[in-house]
Amino acid sequence: MTKRPSPISATVDFDADGVQHGFLKLPISVDESAWGAVMIPVTVVKNGESPTALLTGGNHGDEYEGITALMKLSNELRADEITGRVIIVPMMNIPAAMAGKRTSSLDGGNLNRSFPGDPDGTVTEKIADYFTRVMVPMSDVVLDLHSGGRTLDIIPFGASHVLEDADQQRQALEGAKAFGAPYAMMMFELDAAALFDTVVESQGKVFVATELGGGGTSTPQSLAITERGIRNFLIQCGLMAGEVEMPAEPQVYLDMPDASCYVQSEHPGLLELTLALGDPVEKGQVIARIYDMTRSGKPPVEYRAERSGILAARRFPALVHMGDTIAVIAEVVDSLG
Repeated sequence: MTKRPSPISATVDFDADGVQHGFLKLPISVDESAWGAVMIPVTVVKNGESPTALLTGGNHGDEYEGITALMKLSNELRADEITGRVIIVPMMNIPAAMAGKRTSSLDGGNLNRSFPGDPDGTVTEKIADYFTRVMVPMSDVVLDLHSGGRTLDIIPFGASHVLEDADQQRQALEGAKAFGAPYAMMMFELDAAALFDTVVESQGKVFVATELGGGGTSTPQSLAITERGIRNFLIQCGLMAGEVEMPAEPQVYLDMPDASCYVQSEHPGLLELTLALGDPVEKGQVIARIYDMTRSGKPPVEYRAERSGILAARRFPALVHMGDTIAVIAEVVDSLG
């Protein structure tokens, strides 16, 4: 059955040259606003016909490195700096971003678990549908900026995925490396079916994701990596002149081959991690302890690494519930310096 047109409309002309700032408007009717709208900020910078880069942040509302860097870019980027078209959406899930949450304050939806979306669904599903059927088809390359948010802290990396199309995979991996973060990752996703990543890749587009820190904040260091990475991506994809700027230290290429990279808690309690982000990990090494908070004098449960590599991500809050990811271990493939 053919889906109806998206209820979202754009206040910008995607085909007009120059710089435009506007909104993607989604009508809603809620207690606070009977005839209201979700207003997703969007900036379009165009100089010529192609290629088109879609730059997105705020897929999760508490991941601030991408949001902040894209808000800054929307203020700074000029049409004469590019060849083609750059579409900037700093906060895809604006209800989540305004609430400082991972998920939408309107319907509880996790946008990055809602693709391809539904024009007749929830607010989150309608946003996912618009990006699936309108934004992605007009794009050639997509950069989706993520970080750990309030519950994770993650080493900074550009990421790509294993794909059936070898050339598409090669271009994505080159983009992930050219982003110029200290690390580049071939990433394994635990639940890929409903991701933005999968929708973009299934349409044959070059997709690069990132993880750029976390803890529900940003730092001067994480923003510097993010801002440099965005410009590197535009240069790599032929939209901006210049040379890709790599980190001073050799970039490290990592792989996450399967789900065993994720260490998930089977116990609630207080988390003690024995390693810092980026530290080397040996198979069998104790990487975390979880203490039963209901009584003292009880030995903690120890968690040991199932593989060697480095600690690529960690849970940020010390309070842990069953099922929480407490650590991610990635294999070191090569140093790219």
